[in-house]
Amino acid sequence: MLAALGAGLLAAACSPDRLTEAEKAQVAALSLDALRPLPADPTNRVADDPDAAALGAALFFDTGMSPGGAVSCATCHKADRQFQDDLPRGEGIGTTDRRTMPVAGAAYSPFLFWDGRADSLWAQALQPLEDAREHGGTRTFYAHAIAARYRGDYERVFGPLPVLGGLPVSAGPLGDAAERAAWEAMSPQQRHAVNRVFANIGKALAAYERTLMPAQTRFDRFARALLEEREPDEADRFSDLEMEGLKLFLGSANCIDCHNGPRFTDEHFHNTAVPQAAGAAPDRGRAQAVPLVLADPFNCAGPYSDAPDRCDELRFMVRDGHELERAFKTPTLRGAASRAPYMHAGQIATLGDVIVHYAAARPGPDGHTELARIRLTERGKAALVAFLKTLDAE
Repeated sequence: MLAALGAGLLAAACSPDRLTEAEKAQVAALSLDALRPLPADPTNRVADDPDAAALGAALFFDTGMSPGGAVSCATCHKADRQFQDDLPRGEGIGTTDRRTMPVAGAAYSPFLFWDGRADSLWAQALQPLEDAREHGGTRTFYAHAIAARYRGDYERVFGPLPVLGGLPVSAGPLGDAAERAAWEAMSPQQRHAVNRVFANIGKALAAYERTLMPAQTRFDRFARALLEEREPDEADRFSDLEMEGLKLFLGSANCIDCHNGPRFTDEHFHNTAVPQAAGAAPDRGRAQAVPLVLADPFNCAGPYSDAPDRCDELRFMVRDGHELERAFKTPTLRGAASRAPYMHAGQIATLGDVIVHYAAARPGPDGHTELARIRLTERGKAALVAFLKTLDAE
């Protein structure tokens, strides 16, 4: 009798009935069940081609896509770690300036990277290939690699490869001095042909990455029960602490202002006064990325896009203003509880420390923050952490 009474009290304590109708609607909007179909990418005509995705998957895990044979996309985007690497800053051949972002669901983002310097998933995939700290390759190196190991798979998706005989083994506009000189010595027609192959590598990688979706979590099962107006299964019920954290998240903690929608991100860029990473050069975030995305030959409006006339995001993006200074992309909170350290360069060690940082709302390195100070008790901080843990895949 006492055991049954105790179970009943527990169920009442964490019951969805403790949420208001407005809060229930917010929970439903955060659920993966509310995730809209994946948007088409007209700039990549093979975005949803299974053969392109299969080629992209092979390239993603191939360390041969680096001159030293030691680095693949999966070096930093580890499949068993939410396609990220748990490091403060990504490490390929060398160490980068920022954290590796998880890939699942990234195809929903109009701009990629922490600063949004790429405007499509395929344009994003190309940049690490040429970065000397990541893969460290050049455009002719990748074209030769495709011809040597993936010719049939490539031509099945994109058609015949150009003639590559006589082209430098390693040449590109972002290589070392010799590789840049070799690139300039090539004819414009040769550079264009190699660029087309390089762009297609990005498009195949993007086709694979579009298949990577966020995993269902306990929060999603709880939200589904809420929508179906039933009690969650015992394993999916929220504790008192988790329920308090959810209500804070939706309410006075202001988390949902930026971490909204089924991916728990507004996909925008914000200055949240994150401290400068120790020993790193000043990072202006979105402010320094705008000219980069506009100048990128692989952007939506460029010659390698399959729909250069369909670039509203690029055309209408905010290009200047103080709000871009030190503004970084809102990351998804799905899986964040097990993805320490935090922020764009791993500046904050724990989730609890992140909550303290946001509650304090101190001015950042440029004297600015978008945050508003909030008062949280120690239990409130613990409650938010407890709720965020329900967003981890199990």
